[in-house]
Amino acid sequence: MEIAVLLELLLSYGYLLVGAGLVAGFVAGLLGVGGGFVTIPVLFVVFTEMGTPLEWRMHACIATSLAIIIATNISSANAHHKKGGVDWSIAKGWGGVIAVSSILGSFFAATLKTAELVYIFATLAAFLAIKMLLPFESWKLGTALPGGVFRFLNPAIIGFFSAIMGIGGGSFSVPYMTLYSVPIHRAVGTSAFIGLLISVFGGLGYLVGGLGIAGLPEGSIGFIHGPTAILVGLVSVLTAPFGARVAHKLPKTALSIAFGIFLVVSTLRLINAV
Repeated sequence: MEIAVLLELLLSYGYLLVGAGLVAGFVAGLLGVGGGFVTIPVLFVVFTEMGTPLEWRMHACIATSLAIIIATNISSANAHHKKGGVDWSIAKGWGGVIAVSSILGSFFAATLKTAELVYIFATLAAFLAIKMLLPFESWKLGTALPGGVFRFLNPAIIGFFSAIMGIGGGSFSVPYMTLYSVPIHRAVGTSAFIGLLISVFGGLGYLVGGLGIAGLPEGSIGFIHGPTAILVGLVSVLTAPFGARVAHKLPKTALSIAFGIFLVVSTLRLINAV
């Protein structure tokens, strides 16, 4: 049955899903983000066409995005690790709190309506767009990541809201790390691994939270639509290593501006859809 649904997806929405996967993979490797900002607007269109109830439409988009990010971040994190771009001291220190906060975020999201999730997504996307469009790279808050309670609180906030939004967390963790003087390429590589944890544990929460929900597309496991996750995930893996290679060679100012504009346009479309 999964194969039949997958073939139907290819025939009906293949150009949208394949395109989203290619772009999401490249952006994931380049910026250390999971690619959810790319895939979620596309998934919203696809799930609308598939007749997914509006009440659960955004939940399905976010959950499926997290499942896609698993494949993307495995590829991206591996590519960055080979180039020595993952700071394992940060990754290990954040690991446990990221896992717990991601599960909590996904459970909290299951209590919200689609419109509420869209507005949360839009608000946080707006802040990220501002960061992408303006030259904040030189801003610093310190020479080392905070200690004490903030050592765990800040990563917990990143994991919680990333799971709610269906993103890999790089949109928050990369700027956060660079504000505390972590070199940009190391922040991007470390974020790819952090995003893997968010996608696995956040996706698990959405899987459990969506069990027994009526009206979800055929092939869904909880809120995750398996065939879509497989298709987009496989495609995104192809371009994530390429994005990682480019990240270590080129300045990203122009791409950051383009990505910021994309965020504004795609988020406005989401708002209009609800």
